[in-house]
Amino acid sequence: MLDAAKSDPWLSTNLPGVGFYGFRAEGCVLGRSEPVVQAMLEHSAVRRSKIAQVTSRPAAAQHLRDLALLRRVRDRIDREYAQPLDVEALARGAHVSAGHLSRQFRLAYGESPYAYLMTRRIERAMALLRRGDLSVTEVCFEVGCSSLGTFSSRFTELVGVPPSVYRREAARATAGMPSCVVKQVTRPIRNREVPGPQKHL
Repeated sequence: MLDAAKSDPWLSTNLPGVGFYGFRAEGCVLGRSEPVVQAMLEHSAVRRSKIAQVTSRPAAAQHLRDLALLRRVRDRIDREYAQPLDVEALARGAHVSAGHLSRQFRLAYGESPYAYLMTRRIERAMALLRRGDLSVTEVCFEVGCSSLGTFSSRFTELVGVPPSVYRREAARATAGMPSCVVKQVTRPIRNREVPGPQKHL
């Protein structure tokens, strides 16, 4: 009883004499005032519940706004992956800090904006390499990567072979397949690297 009165300013204001008037403070044994006090306690509980509901609405609305912002960032990556994008540029476009964008993007989609961007670039690079009319270096710059070393390393992590090897072998492996099937079976692995060879002890 005393804890409830202390935790609610409304209750402590409208219930003077906590510890007096018919009940003992140490045991909170109510006397004749019990029905009145009980009603006031119930009113206080309802009031706190309504306050919690009201304060939760702005949080829910903010969460929806954050998801919409993250979706716009992801859509921009899908459209402009070949442009010189980085996390800082994406964050500036979304009017948030790079760290905040990375954390929220990972929570929503399971990977960082950079990882998502590189996966989109590697997907496009695989399609261009299968065509066979562009060199690995040309494909690297065509999909928006500025470093051949970074491109080759990330390609190998996602696909399992270097881009030069993929270019040489992909044409034979997918010969005769419909383009929709080729896209499905050659899609990079998201959120994890291709498992390397296991060591036998």
